[in-house]
Amino acid sequence: MKLNRTQRVTVIKIALSVVLLLTALLIRNDTTKLIFFILSYLVIGYEVLIKSAKNIIRGQVFDENFLMSIATIGAFVIREYPEAVAVMLFYEVGEFFQAYAVERSRKSITDLMKIKPDYANIERNGKLEQLSPESIKQNDVIVVKPGERVPLDGVVIEGVSVLDMSSLTGESIPVDIGINDTILSGSININGLIKVRVEKAYKESTVSKILDLMENSQSKKAKTERLITRFSRYYTPIVVISALLLALIPPLLFNQSWQQWLYRALVFLVVSCPCALVLSVPLSFFSALGAASKNGMLIKGGSYLEVLAKTDTVVFDKTGTLTKGIFKVTAIHPEQVSSSRLLEIATIAESYSDHPISKSLKAEYENPIDTNRIGHIEEIPGHGIKAVIDGKNVAVGNDKLMEKENIEWHLCSLAGTIVHVAVDDKYMGHIVISDEIKKDAKETINQLTHMGIRNISMLTGDSAASAKHIADQAGIKEYSYSLLPHQKAEYVDDLKNKMSNGKKLIFVGDGINDAPVLAMADAGISMGLLGSQAAIEASDVVIMDDMPTKIPKLIRLSRKTMTTAKQNMVFAISIKLIVLVAGALGLASLWMAVFADVGVSVLAVLNAMRLLKKEI
Repeated sequence: MKLNRTQRVTVIKIALSVVLLLTALLIRNDTTKLIFFILSYLVIGYEVLIKSAKNIIRGQVFDENFLMSIATIGAFVIREYPEAVAVMLFYEVGEFFQAYAVERSRKSITDLMKIKPDYANIERNGKLEQLSPESIKQNDVIVVKPGERVPLDGVVIEGVSVLDMSSLTGESIPVDIGINDTILSGSININGLIKVRVEKAYKESTVSKILDLMENSQSKKAKTERLITRFSRYYTPIVVISALLLALIPPLLFNQSWQQWLYRALVFLVVSCPCALVLSVPLSFFSALGAASKNGMLIKGGSYLEVLAKTDTVVFDKTGTLTKGIFKVTAIHPEQVSSSRLLEIATIAESYSDHPISKSLKAEYENPIDTNRIGHIEEIPGHGIKAVIDGKNVAVGNDKLMEKENIEWHLCSLAGTIVHVAVDDKYMGHIVISDEIKKDAKETINQLTHMGIRNISMLTGDSAASAKHIADQAGIKEYSYSLLPHQKAEYVDDLKNKMSNGKKLIFVGDGINDAPVLAMADAGISMGLLGSQAAIEASDVVIMDDMPTKIPKLIRLSRKTMTTAKQNMVFAISIKLIVLVAGALGLASLWMAVFADVGVSVLAVLNAMRLLKKEI
């Protein structure tokens, strides 16, 4: 990574300060030597001195700038000139490497922010005009040329191409797309010109939601981060007072050397700087957020990493989460009417719905739908549709709807979603719609089990046969079926009440009727590709490629993050305590103090940065 202007200036200051320090060490004249020491000190430390003065004026006295200022000025007072300059020099070198590390960590997220499209092409009077994505409306047709970034979510209506979706999903394999395929904003069109009908305005598009998530991800700090902030607030004043007592009490009460105890107090001050804790712990969480984003997993804040690390129970929705959510009509069992007539009634009743079941019916029907035949329509969540079609009362839905309407229906032994159809309270038959399990669903459950996740279950509104079929394929022993949205929430709430203290529950859903449960779980994970907008907003983590295997990856990353943060805390505090005691006993010099501060900070930061390169 190239150095920015500020970093280049810092390198120049460090180099100039080193030259002046070496010159001072070679000069024999005491007055000239002192001048060069002061010049070297001011070149490298003037910004620290200025910041310290400004913070004191604002009432923010106890920070690292104040500690370094008083420690180095004190060293000058007792004529430890080389050590005074060296302490400030090494402090600035450490700050430079820390800033560079933070920039590297931040780059992983700022790279993601580059997915924002600059323009959208609209064809007018035979010519392409470039407009801002914000000005494009739903159902407008845009043109995406090879090499351009897709500006808005939509459906391809003309052309074929290959998309690079790595910035969204973390997967480097290009995706073939053609007519009727849905494409997401932020993808890059590789080789073919395509025309796209816009499905969502820019503010509701995938790219807009991703940018919003990442911009706000740091606002939700983890408890560990907040603990360190509070710790440093009280810790710094305590060590400053301790250093002052260390400098005053021995000379005043025991007639000890002022210079000796002032030197020990300065060592105490330099060591006590809480940089390693204040920087490295938040950087651990920040690096983890960056690593997750590069792999197509958007976490809305560091606080959820702590939750994921303590996961004991995982509850999956079935449709669109463990299954592909791509429904197909696999059987039509009519009674009193023909198969084509049964499909026609069901399709017209479901024509206004965007549910995957509705889409599968429309795909099977293939004929134009005359919505003028519909006199009234009512969607009953968790049940189905009631409508008036051609003047007749039609009920299309699951077993619960048939029970609600007091209609006798016939059981079906086939695995899949059963759509019953009744007209004027007479049962007309049912349609079987099947969904296919995702190829990585079983591997996901195996990984979670091996990771020590004790409780894994699946919830669905589908029939017992459909639920058992998918659960058996995925290797899930606990499952509940025929659940309404509020019953899913009750199930999750009951599980949480039975869990031991400190353990956490995560819920994974595609978003169709899942928003309440996602919000209720300790951490809600939604599938961003097929998931609904409400679910993505209600969830705490969004998986952009809808792959369940990202769940164990998230948990592994979160556990590693917490381990890294704790390692940094223990390492920094232990080294500082050792050198603090050694300094108070006169066994540590300012050089050792510099290592205990700057050296420990750099090592802790490098340890945190390993999360960015971790394979997850």
